[in-house]
Amino acid sequence: MTSPAPVEARRRPAAAPWLLRVLGAALLIGIAAVHAYLWQQGYRSIDVIGPAFLLQAALGVGAAVLVLVAPLRLLPWAAALGAAFAAGSLAALILSTTVGLFGFVESTTATLWWPSFWVEAAAAVVLPTLAVLAARGRQP
Repeated sequence: MTSPAPVEARRRPAAAPWLLRVLGAALLIGIAAVHAYLWQQGYRSIDVIGPAFLLQAALGVGAAVLVLVAPLRLLPWAAALGAAFAAGSLAALILSTTVGLFGFVESTTATLWWPSFWVEAAAAVVLPTLAVLAARGRQP
């Protein structure tokens, strides 16, 4: 018969959710940074797309902060919101490249297209994983 884990070990949060929390926040900051940079480099003059890029930058920073500071009981929701933000950003990137978005058609040869794709795709994987692990960690 094995003895139960000490109380300290049971109360200590696992390293994986903390690592995923920091990684998820970093990816959200990456999404925000790409959009802020491109807005500054001229996307600001594109109707609808310009304001959307500026909004993306602000929301990305806000989502990153939320993921970092959310209490454990709210972390599944914060991570899910971050995941939805990343997935929406990725969907907009793909739509703008394939059929166009608000009359704007992007190209995969555009500045930061590929880095944006990979950061958004990674965030769309890391953040739902964090949401699930955080939700499981709250269960008795």
